[in-house]
Amino acid sequence: MLPFWIALQFLSSLPVRLPGMPAPQALGRSLLFYPVVGLLFGVILWALDLALAGAPPLLHGALLLTAWVVLSGALHLDGLADSADAWLGGFGDRERTLTIMKDPRSGPIAVVTLVLVLLLKFAALLAVVGQGEGLILVIVPLIGRAALLGLFLTTPYVRAGGLGQALADHLPRKAGWWVLAACALACVALAGIKGAVALLVAVGVFVWARRLMVRRLGGTTGDTAGALLELTEMAVLVGLALA
Repeated sequence: MLPFWIALQFLSSLPVRLPGMPAPQALGRSLLFYPVVGLLFGVILWALDLALAGAPPLLHGALLLTAWVVLSGALHLDGLADSADAWLGGFGDRERTLTIMKDPRSGPIAVVTLVLVLLLKFAALLAVVGQGEGLILVIVPLIGRAALLGLFLTTPYVRAGGLGQALADHLPRKAGWWVLAACALACVALAGIKGAVALLVAVGVFVWARRLMVRRLGGTTGDTAGALLELTEMAVLVGLALA
């Protein structure tokens, strides 16, 4: 169970504390449990949605989105902000892009990107909840974190050293593909046609974002992985709201 607790500590703001630094092998195996953390988030959001039944729609959506951000500690939003700044400020240059990503400050492009992504998530949440499709909230965080597993399975990690390198080097790849297959089956089992639509949207975003990463950087970083997660969740929510 240690890999699960590692994943939960890293991906969430829940009060999980591990005694010391885990071994690299345990860090690599923790990637297999990223979708499980996403499923946990989804169940929490679904339960909150049920508890908020009857609340004013705007407040309902705002509370769901707030809980979503708080659960992850805004970790992936930070990666999205850093990636947005770097992609514009890097002017197509790999080293400049990587350098800007390491800068903790956020520029106007980062702020605009965060506002737009959160606005689209909020509007899509309102639509999904209004349609009585609360179960969708279970699969969206699952798909977002499965995208991280897929990214590490298919894309080189370009920053030497650190946590990301340990994850990439010690990820059990065969087991990773089985986990992704289980995630796809779970989405269809839970949401039927909507689950299949969600998977198609997620695959489209994944292919597009991965292509951008490989072209510019030759692979991925922790920041671009976070950006992928946020963009995947947003696109899937919007796609399902429109479906």
